[in-house]
Amino acid sequence: MNEQDASNKKPSKAKIWLLEIRAPFLTAAIVPVFLGTAVAWATRGVLMLDVFLLTLIAGVCLHIGANVSNDYFDHTSDRTGSDDINVEFIRPFTGGSRMIQLGYLSPREVLVGSFVFFAIAGLIGVYLALTRDLFILVLGIIGAGSGFFYTAPPFRFVKRGIGEIFIGLNFGVLMTFGAYFVQALDYAWEPIIASIPIALLIAGVLYINEFADFKADRDSGKKTMVVRLGRARAAKGYVVLVLVVFIWNPVFVLLQLLPIESLLALTLVPLGVVGVRTALRAYDNPGHLVPANVATILMHLLVGLYMSVGYILALLGTDIFIDIIVGAVMFIVVMYYYRKLTKPPG
Repeated sequence: MNEQDASNKKPSKAKIWLLEIRAPFLTAAIVPVFLGTAVAWATRGVLMLDVFLLTLIAGVCLHIGANVSNDYFDHTSDRTGSDDINVEFIRPFTGGSRMIQLGYLSPREVLVGSFVFFAIAGLIGVYLALTRDLFILVLGIIGAGSGFFYTAPPFRFVKRGIGEIFIGLNFGVLMTFGAYFVQALDYAWEPIIASIPIALLIAGVLYINEFADFKADRDSGKKTMVVRLGRARAAKGYVVLVLVVFIWNPVFVLLQLLPIESLLALTLVPLGVVGVRTALRAYDNPGHLVPANVATILMHLLVGLYMSVGYILALLGTDIFIDIIVGAVMFIVVMYYYRKLTKPPG
């Protein structure tokens, strides 16, 4: 079914907006908020549930605002919109939401929608800044500005080849530190160090998705990292990214800057193997890259959650036997997804 045929079977407005905001990918904002809160609870002994929930809502709204505005500016860019000419996209990982292309939403509706979500996040940010610390407002402005200008003029970070860096900083370092700071009101290195694996992985989610968008991005003038490197070299770059993710925690545990329980994230190595093998074998075949797309998304989600669990175990001071049991359960979960992802089609 082509997009013209699909437009004749228009879903409900609620479903259209669920597709537009790309709800399954909102874990990019949820994970760092959980991790930052867990670090604050474990290291500073503070956990305010109302503040946590407000921070979570604000983070999700910032993410939605960025997603929706990116769809608008991808469609209305000064050259042919990359989403408009993208024919290699892999549903649902690449190619944008395509609600404009399908005729389900007008460009104006999409732009107004993005402003609504940014406004909700902004109101929560102002409240938290006034009740907690004004520095929170600075963090919010940086997050909203870089998210909006990811594709919006005049900066259009994605076209300058630095979009992946901004995504990693925003949805990794900034959100994790912000969630920590709003609880602890303390400047510390630990939430920043803890955030690096998920910062790399959320950048990796964007990065691996760019393989399928390669031709459309190149032809529309988007100088993404994959466009700059070419698919073959970019696949090797993905290998480096995954290696750094799984080396990071052991190094900082040895330096006594992360708790030993953060090593629970190492149970996700099988997913890293899936992603690396797929990227190296199918970098030039978007249809066969799906296991790498899924593996990277799962790594981001689970590394963040496993590290959060690790901090809670450290807070509780559990016996090493309990930690081993938790690690074993997590390993079983990983192996389930590993088998699912590597299962031959048909």
